[in-house]
This record gives sequence, C-alpha cells and structure tokens, in this order.
Amino acid sequence: MSMTTTEILEKLVSFDSVSRNSNLPLMDWVEEYLSQFGLKGHRVYNEDRTKANLFVTIGPDADNGFILSGHTDVVPVDGQDWTSDPFTLVERDGTLVGRGSCDMKGFVATCLAKVPDMLKAPLTRPFHLAFSYDEEVGCIGVQGLLWDLKEKGQKAAACFVGEPTEMQVIVAHKSKASYRAIFTGLSCHSSLAPQGVNAVNYGARLVNKLEQMAKELASGPRDELFDLPYSTAHTGVMTGGTALNIVPERCEVIFEFRILPTEDLKACVKEIQRYANEELLPEMQAVYPEANIEFICNSEIPGLNTNPDDDVTALAKRLAGRNDHAKVAYGTEGGLFQTILEVPTVVVGPGSIEQAHKPDEFIKISELQKCEKFLDKLIEQAC
Repeated sequence: MSMTTTEILEKLVSFDSVSRNSNLPLMDWVEEYLSQFGLKGHRVYNEDRTKANLFVTIGPDADNGFILSGHTDVVPVDGQDWTSDPFTLVERDGTLVGRGSCDMKGFVATCLAKVPDMLKAPLTRPFHLAFSYDEEVGCIGVQGLLWDLKEKGQKAAACFVGEPTEMQVIVAHKSKASYRAIFTGLSCHSSLAPQGVNAVNYGARLVNKLEQMAKELASGPRDELFDLPYSTAHTGVMTGGTALNIVPERCEVIFEFRILPTEDLKACVKEIQRYANEELLPEMQAVYPEANIEFICNSEIPGLNTNPDDDVTALAKRLAGRNDHAKVAYGTEGGLFQTILEVPTVVVGPGSIEQAHKPDEFIKISELQKCEKFLDKLIEQAC
C-alpha cells in the first residue's frame, strides 16, 4: 500500500536510530514496506550484525542508473531541551518536528514514497536506493556497502546524496580526518614533578602545534565558493589528570582536520604525527623509556570534488530548478561514492543544515515538496 512522504517520515522518526543503537528495526520496516511492491533489498552488515546498509534496485539491469543515498542513523537527543517527544513526528506551523526529520530521514522518506511512481514508469534506467548506518559517527557504515558493490561491478550514471541543502546543488565538500592522541607518561607526587613525565603537558604541546597548523592552513590555499574558504585544524576534547598533587600519567587529545578537497589531508596527519614522534616522544622517553604516544584514527572521509560543469551537476540543477551551486565544510558520504564506486556525485536534499542536530529539529513541508518534484523529474529522466 502506498504511503505519503509525511506518513513514511512519521514511521522513520519513530525508530530511535541514534548511531549507538541498532538500525535493524528501521531497516526491517523499510524492507517490509518495499516487499509489498515485490522489491527485495541486499543488506551489508557490520561485523556483529547489529546494523546494516540496504541496497535496493528498481527498474532494469543497467549501468546507467541513479543512486539515491541516505543514512538512517541520527544524532543523540541527550541533554537537549525538546518541547515534544523527539521520536514522535509533530506537525507545527508548516514544519515537521522530530529527530532526523531534516538530517536525513526526510530525504529517505521522500525516496520511499516515490517507489510506486518509479515502478509505474517505463524506466530505461534503474534507480538504486542506498541506505546506510553510522554516517553521523564518521561515514563508517556505507564503506562496507560501497566495497561490496565495487566487488560486484556495480556502476551508475550519477549519485544524489540527500543531505539537507535546501535543494541547492553541492559540488564539493572538505575531506576530514579525526584522531585520538593518547599520551602515556610517568606519574609521581607533584612535589617531585621533574622526576615524572607529565602527559598533560605534552598533550598541551600537541594542542599548541595543532593551533599553529590551523593558522598556517588559514593563510594557505583558499576556495571562496566554500562556506569556510580554507582548511582547518581543530581540537575538540582534551582530558587527563586526576588530582593537583599527582603528575598525570595519561592524557588524551581528540582532534580533526577538515581540508579542501584539492589539498593533501594525509600530509596534515603525517605532520602532526611527525611532531609528536620526533619532537615530543624523545623528550618523554629521556625521562621514562616506556613513555608513549599513540594515534588512533576515529574516521577518515575523502572530500567530494565534482566539476561544476559535469553532467551530474547540470542534471541536478535542472531537476532542482536552480542555477547555483555551492561547496561546504561538513563531510558527507558523497566523497566515498565518488572515490570508491567512482560514480559522479553531488549532494542535494530537502531541509536546512541549520536545523540538523538541534533540539526541535524540523523540516519544512515545502522542502519535502521540492524534493518530491525533483524526484518526479528524475523519474521522467530515467524513462
């Protein structure tokens, strides 16, 4: 039975698919919905099979299809002041309020609502629905799906990643790497501080180096089409120490780089690791040979860099009824579709990124209607 976009969104929002939770109940519902139209999806699970990606093809077996990409996980609501239940969709003054309504279950709901129209159309080009998990914690989940599809030889003419852009076409975003640096020093009483190795002090020096790198990046290459036109380095969390009179033996620094897609992300990572291993670590080990600095990669996302003159860009603009395009600092799964699957990719979807992750997250009903029109035109393009 067909359902409207709002009806499907209401159901999707009701699933607490915060990244720390399983998304399987949501995926079960999506597959049950699709099964009534005779469609069966292919799942790619995480290692413990508690989460899954879903890939569904509608239409002929051909290499010239369109991928519609959306993630099913959402960010937590902990500590946020909501005026209604975050997992109950509420209509309010022309908007739909609920966690994930904007980022990005609204796009997923629109795609699912258009499935009956896709099936009725005389498609000569297929549609592929690609729904992922754990996007919000570093675009982790979709990578397993993409490598699986690459191994199977999956091809497509274009991919549209439906992150909230107010249906503006995004042709590029920055690459991103997030890391943890764990310092292990030597504890002792603070009255004997020089006999210890203060992990917090060395962690602070790493933070200072990151700040220096941030200044260098800000004065480096620029691309004015980005919302922030230069590359950045950022320290988000620093923890260490237990009491004032104890030299801390452990410190953890969590940091990230967001680099223009035309610049070298790995060079930034190598430079901060070089500084730690060649300048800080020898000092630490001169006092305590077992001192250590360990770097752990939390996530690494390639940048998206689509030529504004490419066919996929022109097509997306025509479908969206817009002549403009933009570039953004935040990361998406788009760069992974472009680099792993080698599919021409843009980001375009309903809603505003300004509403994402906030209490009382909402999407305007008018935005969903714009997305519906976009997909209606894309269905015509596929015939």
